[in-house]
Amino acid sequence: MRLCGYRFDADDDAMIGLFEDDHIVPVVIAMMLIRKSWPTKAQVLDYLPGGYLHEDWRRLRRKIAAVPKEQLRSISVPVSDAQLVAPITNPSKILLLAGNYSKHIEEGGGKAEERAKTFPYVFMKPITTLINPGDSIRIPAASPDHIDWELELGVIIGRQCRNVSEAEALKYVAGYTVVNDISDRVFRPNPGRNQRPKDSFFDWQHGKWHDTFCPMGPCVLPADDCPDPQALKMTLKVNGQIEQAASTADMVFPVAAVVSFVSSFVTLNPGDIISTGTPDGVGHAKGKYLKRGDVVEAAIDGIGMLRNPVE
Repeated sequence: MRLCGYRFDADDDAMIGLFEDDHIVPVVIAMMLIRKSWPTKAQVLDYLPGGYLHEDWRRLRRKIAAVPKEQLRSISVPVSDAQLVAPITNPSKILLLAGNYSKHIEEGGGKAEERAKTFPYVFMKPITTLINPGDSIRIPAASPDHIDWELELGVIIGRQCRNVSEAEALKYVAGYTVVNDISDRVFRPNPGRNQRPKDSFFDWQHGKWHDTFCPMGPCVLPADDCPDPQALKMTLKVNGQIEQAASTADMVFPVAAVVSFVSSFVTLNPGDIISTGTPDGVGHAKGKYLKRGDVVEAAIDGIGMLRNPVE
């Protein structure tokens, strides 16, 4: 059962729901059908593997699944009537991979290396990049002409981990979501600057940091409902046209290897996000960029579709 956060007004506290693509079943109301009470102040992370409600939730959701669909539908909320919230609203870290799909490396003019001869490139985004499903990706006035999309599988950490092996790494994953790593491909602060050797690297890095450049959602697929995170189809559309079509099977470093690598030198905490890189099909390779009025739909099978307009 996929879980989402949602509210009806910007000032409301986020509620938890069962996400069903076009409607949401409020968890608290659904629980009232099978038991008298259920915590009302919980967060999505509390329901996922590693969360304090997870074991109770696993037992009880079987009973929810047995409730007639008509009855659940009668208490549901249309997605169009709610404001979806990013599954994790305040992660201590948003970590992302660069160059984790060979074809994406090659479309950018690079050469893909064998996994055994390289290592994951990891960078970070500030929390001000994080936006909800349906929120607008804002074209920055400082650099408006080369804004690109990057569909990625997001990994949500469920238990604190440090120095975990690849064989054990997935036990620390709470769930999976969709991330769109929006990127400014030609960001050049102070165009009249004196060039320094590392300018191009920092231009690239700062081009990832504009506000609103990390849409996330629409929900979370719990890790125990996803036996193989390397078998998920990925599709990104801009204004209805397919721009990216791939599979998580194409990753150079699979999810378990990424979690193990990062945890070898950084303590990962519950709620931390690792976005695992994008496949080929980005706009920069085609000379296509996002502009005002565009709509981006980033989808991963089994999770859902993350939709964001551009302004």
